[in-house]
Amino acid sequence: MVHKLSVMKGNYVITIGRQLGSGGREIGHKLAARLNMLFFDKELIRIAAQESGIQEDIFEEADEKRTHSLFGGLIDLRGFQPDEVYPNYYLSNEMLFKVQADVIRRLAGEKSCLFVGRCSDYILKDHPRCLNVFVSADMSDRIRRVAATHNITEDKAEDFIQKIDKKRAEYYRYFSGKVWGAAPSYHLCVNSSALGIDETVSFICGFAEKKFELQL
Repeated sequence: MVHKLSVMKGNYVITIGRQLGSGGREIGHKLAARLNMLFFDKELIRIAAQESGIQEDIFEEADEKRTHSLFGGLIDLRGFQPDEVYPNYYLSNEMLFKVQADVIRRLAGEKSCLFVGRCSDYILKDHPRCLNVFVSADMSDRIRRVAATHNITEDKAEDFIQKIDKKRAEYYRYFSGKVWGAAPSYHLCVNSSALGIDETVSFICGFAEKKFELQL
């Protein structure tokens, strides 16, 4: 089922694109709490699985393929039930993207939400009250954060960052036709190394208050 974008009065959304190791997810989580918004990242996979009838691990496999394989591939659904929902044995990555996009549009129409990644800025391009943010950081801070999070050496962390950045850029360009991380694609681009995580949250919060004319 395709969910058309119907927005409840007063709702607004924030989307966050981010470089790996920039602290973008943490910033998004804290920002959503500060603004009393619903927060969605990996949770979208569970919701999309529930609403579509497609098993959650199918979405997770596609999510993994997006960072390790070519786009436009097919997910093997042999043995998948129920067949009456998606009768074909194979489901394209584009179809799985569409299912998640429908979920994002529905959620954004019902409540004020913050979405991390998943081309949410492009998916919600027709939302009348949307703030699109891209979070970057100095490479030294990114390496340190990724090395600590994944318990790997800094050399391996740097290599991992470069690979993931490339895949995220390819994914974003493939589905949106735009340049990942380029200023024209967003309302606000911010380097979290300049202010630190908490002050970056405060800065974006202030920007959102002015853009949406919020009284907090």
